[in-house]
Amino acid sequence: MNDILTYILLGIIEGLTEFLPVSSTGHLILAGELFGFNDTSSVTFKIAIQFGAILAVLIAYWRTFRDRGLGLLRREPQSVAFVRNILIGFAPALVIGVIAYDAIRAAMQTPVIVAVALIVGGIAILVIERIVKIVRYSRVEAIPTGTAVSIGIVQCMAMLPGVSRSGATIMGSLLMGVERKTAAEFSFFLAVPTMLAATVYSLWKDRELLSLDDFGAIAIGFLSAFVVALLVVRAFVKVVGRYGFAPFAWYRIIAGTAALAWLLMR
Repeated sequence: MNDILTYILLGIIEGLTEFLPVSSTGHLILAGELFGFNDTSSVTFKIAIQFGAILAVLIAYWRTFRDRGLGLLRREPQSVAFVRNILIGFAPALVIGVIAYDAIRAAMQTPVIVAVALIVGGIAILVIERIVKIVRYSRVEAIPTGTAVSIGIVQCMAMLPGVSRSGATIMGSLLMGVERKTAAEFSFFLAVPTMLAATVYSLWKDRELLSLDDFGAIAIGFLSAFVVALLVVRAFVKVVGRYGFAPFAWYRIIAGTAALAWLLMR
């Protein structure tokens, strides 16, 4: 397959899956395996283009970020709580990501892990959807500090490819009493510092290995992911509000089973 087409398709896959609880990284790894794009530089590519999708959140929710930023300057309690929860939720990923960076990269080159994690994660979503009944918090700023830390710790489970960062944070939030729409939006907001840090750190660590062609590939994938994610992010909230997360769980189980069968039979 043409290299540029590969970069565009991977960007589209990233944009479609970043905010869904189906693991964008897992899909990129499996697609990379299918396209033959699975060398060392591909790992950095798959991490870096995720910020293209995250940039879409900044655009889609620019009024929220503007209002909270201005409120923070005025020390408004709600804005302070909003920013505090995002930073506190991000902190565990920052620490564990640095410590476990090499192990995470190794796991990203093991597609069988992705397939198994997709299946297990899908089953977990179905179980959580069934048992969660109580809603305590319907706004990001209403989430207590301790709960925000706990959600941040749960997010770290997604460092295992196939788990899904958005899936882990959303399901963790639901278990802790956060309303569905708020859980999805908190996952979006938490992704901004998390993926920015992951992208910058990965590019810095691999700076001596990357060529101009690699940066060109990242730019193409980044742009594709941004455009597609901009269309997906708002639609996802509407789908969740109407149908819940069960459709994504069944998709994970079917996709994971098919991927596992393919990987084991090749």
